[in-house]
Amino acid sequence: MIPLRFIVPLLLLVGGCATQVSRVPEATQVAACPVCPGIEPAKPAEKPFQLADWSDLPGWGADDMTAAFDGFASACKNLAKRDMWSSICAATRDADRKNLRGWFEVWFRPWQLANADGSREGLITGYYEPVINGSRRRKAAFPIPVFGPPDDMIVVDLANLYPELKHLKLRGRLEGKRLVPYYSRSEWSKQESRRSGSALLWVADPVDFFFLQIQGSGQVALDDGQRVRIGYADQNGHPYRSIGKWLVDSGELKADQASMGGIKAWVKANPSQADALLNVNPSVVFFRELPVDGPGPPGALGIPLTPERSIAVDPRVTPLGAPVWLATTRPLSEEPLHRLVVAQDTGGAIRGPVRADFFWGSGPEAGELAGRMRQRGRMWVLLPKTYAPEQSPAAN
Repeated sequence: MIPLRFIVPLLLLVGGCATQVSRVPEATQVAACPVCPGIEPAKPAEKPFQLADWSDLPGWGADDMTAAFDGFASACKNLAKRDMWSSICAATRDADRKNLRGWFEVWFRPWQLANADGSREGLITGYYEPVINGSRRRKAAFPIPVFGPPDDMIVVDLANLYPELKHLKLRGRLEGKRLVPYYSRSEWSKQESRRSGSALLWVADPVDFFFLQIQGSGQVALDDGQRVRIGYADQNGHPYRSIGKWLVDSGELKADQASMGGIKAWVKANPSQADALLNVNPSVVFFRELPVDGPGPPGALGIPLTPERSIAVDPRVTPLGAPVWLATTRPLSEEPLHRLVVAQDTGGAIRGPVRADFFWGSGPEAGELAGRMRQRGRMWVLLPKTYAPEQSPAAN
């Protein structure tokens, strides 16, 4: 049997090696142009971090930074072990809580984030923690299983093979001696009945559970009166695809109708097409059960998220745990939303420097705000004064 470490590179290369290359005909000689036009050199990619002044941050002097400071101090449980953060994390213990703005200005420098094309604005969306109904046992009212990571899914951290592929993982399953992609959503749904004995929980509504998967975590209100929290444990390796965009592209909904509420209404009006719609997104999220404590679910750092003070970012650019000044607007309005937040989470759709997902909290009200939020915004990451960020070209 071929060792797995040799299978992975072969999988990555096989698509480019399978086709026979035809011989290229010799070029016909062409006379030189009398006056050749100049070729403008390609513009270099903008550096993602641009040093800024505190006066550049809109609303910096007006924000109550207590909740953001507490979120950062909580993140220090993990960050304090890293050289970049150790001194600042130690300083949180003696911070003057009556002058937190001054404390941040003493220890940090603001760096405005820029996209590769030099633009300073990007997309700011919202997310939340859903609360759905469920049970510990399968019942007629709770037919939808919630699974943990399946035993037959193989996860390969590509950084162990190629350090330059940091944050990338390959997920698959063995088919004989071959490693093949893991089951897509439509394929997985056919597996659920035979795997039902390993279900963590059972929930009532497939669409509600679908949206919980998109959020990555949520609470389940059990039929015995208790609540449990489930959080992201793994994913099947397939890319996320928006069912809202598919409905718009198919002419089923207008762009302003493709919210969570609009999609649920469409499914209610077209119940026979519900499975086909959900299968447009091949990604499946697997969960683990978590205690219901803290103000929110744990983020990528393992620290509970703080409603309206935590964001998800692209960790290839913004260091997890870093405070970030966010300048955007509230959902579907021009009302400014300027505040200090903490980069505590990640997301499959969060890619690029000026890109964030704003955590609104738990429950239906938070869900309404998150579902409507699709705003333009700017971001300044606060980094220790002793730290110079890596200025590799901005990732998109």
